[in-house]
Amino acid sequence: MSRFLSAALALSIAILPGAAFAHSKLLSSSPAANATVAKPTKLTLTFSETFLGPLSGVDLVMTGMPGMSDHPPMPIKGFKTAVAPDGKTMVVTLPRALPAGSYDLKWHIVGADQHKMEGGYSFKVK
Repeated sequence: MSRFLSAALALSIAILPGAAFAHSKLLSSSPAANATVAKPTKLTLTFSETFLGPLSGVDLVMTGMPGMSDHPPMPIKGFKTAVAPDGKTMVVTLPRALPAGSYDLKWHIVGADQHKMEGGYSFKVK
């Protein structure tokens, strides 16, 4: 019986560090990465774990506009970011629909385990 307990203890010690260092991942987004959508007024990002809303957010930059080959990057401002009741979804409400163009979205979250994660993707608006 003591071999069984020793093996169980060793296994639990081996498993616990992995659980403690699990990091949240972006599971889905709307618009999705590399998608082309019609003038959105809201963006959503759903993560695999809960995160701390006040320490998390997005940066949204228009990187191209139809008919303007030399369009400089233009940060989009004035949006509101909130955490949905599930604690895993960030909802970005825009002040008005995004105009046609290409966009880069960079996100950053602080997980419930206090680890900061970041990532990003691009999408287009037609």
